[in-house]
Amino acid sequence: MFDHVKFGVSDFAASKAFFLKALEPLGVVVAGEGEPSYGVELCPPGPWQPSLCLFQTTEKPAHLHIAFKAENRRQVDEFYRAALEAGGKDNGAPGLRPRYNANYYAAFVIGPDGHNIEVVCQRAEG
Repeated sequence: MFDHVKFGVSDFAASKAFFLKALEPLGVVVAGEGEPSYGVELCPPGPWQPSLCLFQTTEKPAHLHIAFKAENRRQVDEFYRAALEAGGKDNGAPGLRPRYNANYYAAFVIGPDGHNIEVVCQRAEG
């Protein structure tokens, strides 16, 4: 559905470093970058991938909930560890969330601007 999502961050360098480290288990790379006011585009490698774009802003960013799709539960676990190592704050350790559906396996971390970053795999294990 989305081609890209772009939002402002209060510390461009810190946010870029956080998202690159936290989303590394999903294969995310820098697809393009300009001045901090233009920002950086992050996405999986390959043509025509949905992307996340960050740019420096002087406004206080509104808190967002952003969920990224994982191919397997291992990627969810790796995201959680990487995001915490990158300075994220725990907002829900990896695990099943059966209130959403029986195979909803997710982890949640609060990022540099207070955004709730989620990685979810909705496939059955194995």
